Amino acid sequence: MCPSPTADAHLPGGLILVVEDDPLILEFLCEILQEEGFKVEPHSSADAAKLYLDEHAPEVNLLLTDITMPGTLNGADLANLVGDRWPDKPVMVMSGYETPETSGVKHSVAFIKKPWAIGQLLDCVESAFKSKAPRLH
Repeated sequence: MCPSPTADAHLPGGLILVVEDDPLILEFLCEILQEEGFKVEPHSSADAAKLYLDEHAPEVNLLLTDITMPGTLNGADLANLVGDRWPDKPVMVMSGYETPETSGVKHSVAFIKKPWAIGQLLDCVESAFKSKAPRLH
């Protein structure tokens, strides 16, 4: 799990690839991140996000993905793909059901359990950027 929010948290900005199959959660995530000064690229499936990464990976500063999603790829597959192809790119995963370990994520990622509070989410994003995501529990 990511650490508790800190009062002096400073988020670095940049483009976050946000992958979430629930349209309400996806919209909410994007609004939160945009209010903090991030650019967001929303996708509702890991398959669509992979296609985006194939063309735009250098522009993406962070992958934020749900683990459990329908499609050929799930969020764990997407996290592994990013870890394999772009090992210096931070990855943050979230789930209400699984953990990175139980879902098969083989790279170091930041993890936040759903449901999360906005402060927890932003602190986890900051941690992912700062540390290139050592596994946080």
